[in-house]
Amino acid sequence: MARHRVIIDTDPGVDDVLALLLALSARAEDIEVLLVSVTFGNIDVQSALRNVIATFHLVGREMAWRKAQGREEGFGALRACKPLVAVGADAPLADPLVMAEYFHGIDGLGGVHTSHPHLAPPNGWQARFPQLQVQEATDTLPATTEPAGSSPPEELYTPSPLPAHRAILDILAANPPGTITILALAPQTTLAKAAAADPTTFMRAKEVVAMAGALGVPGNVTPVAEFNAFADPVAAARVLALTARDPARTMPPDVPGGLGPYQAGLKGRLDVVLFPLDITTPHVLLPTTFSALIAPSVAAGSPLATWVAAFMVALYKTIARLEGEGEGLGLHDPLVVGYLLPGVGEGIEVGPTDVRVETGGQWTRGMTVSDRRPRVREEGGEVVGDEGGWLGGLGNRVRVAVGSGVVESFGEGMVRRILGIEG
Repeated sequence: MARHRVIIDTDPGVDDVLALLLALSARAEDIEVLLVSVTFGNIDVQSALRNVIATFHLVGREMAWRKAQGREEGFGALRACKPLVAVGADAPLADPLVMAEYFHGIDGLGGVHTSHPHLAPPNGWQARFPQLQVQEATDTLPATTEPAGSSPPEELYTPSPLPAHRAILDILAANPPGTITILALAPQTTLAKAAAADPTTFMRAKEVVAMAGALGVPGNVTPVAEFNAFADPVAAARVLALTARDPARTMPPDVPGGLGPYQAGLKGRLDVVLFPLDITTPHVLLPTTFSALIAPSVAAGSPLATWVAAFMVALYKTIARLEGEGEGLGLHDPLVVGYLLPGVGEGIEVGPTDVRVETGGQWTRGMTVSDRRPRVREEGGEVVGDEGGWLGGLGNRVRVAVGSGVVESFGEGMVRRILGIEG
């Protein structure tokens, strides 16, 4: 299996942090993370950036701790390539800002920065992102002291001076077409901005693998909409339109201050693999499974295990309050990373579907729509009631993940990979 060279667009969020840790802990021969693009979504972009920096900080401390314990440091992907970190969109293109603090907590990680200040990244990282207006709460985080021998976070990532959509285009332009995969774990606003600025360069991506949508199951933010699609439906619709032979056919109506139409005559199609709630929701990490796996590492003094356990325990309390005692965490974003990993990706099936995103409905904002009518267009013929050109391959051509052979094993395998647990 060839190494995947990736850009990760993310809005951490608990499952985003788990997804990022899964990517960074991969073997160097499996994944190379070139850029982490940080956007609004689950929380505001400032808090999302803090969580990304905290992730690098804890991984640095973890590698130092493992080395002192005489263990393999792990995180081969990170040790082989120091990613760029860039700041992306802070609001949707047209719709009101909606976040998921009620689920992830005000800081996106169940209050871990307050409850465990000794694990927070040292103050000073904010100055490395002058393009970001850092919130007062972030400015006043308590300072921490680095343990002897640990790697400070600045050794594990490089701040990008460019906004994330420009950094994405630079990486795509600097590499051969079809060699860079974009993992979209967040509202697709930053990706839509990159595509609007230079669609030809954006379409050099090998594929966009996106966690978004709900096709045959209820949504998780409205009866019909999944959060990422709901948070910026115009952006999602614009990205999916690039999968059509003629993007103008499925583009959303332009809005005041919008990004405008794509240029005529674009060659080729963007390859999008969609991971909707239909496939991600069954992949869960039960609290009992998580506790049993992480307890030995916490007891041994693992900094990363201590940090992850803190925000996961807080999240499981929220899940118990909202959904019932003993319910698990849906591994929506980690499954997108898992798609690229040996032993996981081979067990995931994809199939082509015309998927579009509703941008104008009063009750259906962010709904992902596919045609379930059992009809086909005859050669040269017309079908009554096919307004919008759903039949005959005239619309979007999205590859949708429809089946998984790792439902039972994925959660445990993810924790083992992140914590370097044998077995």
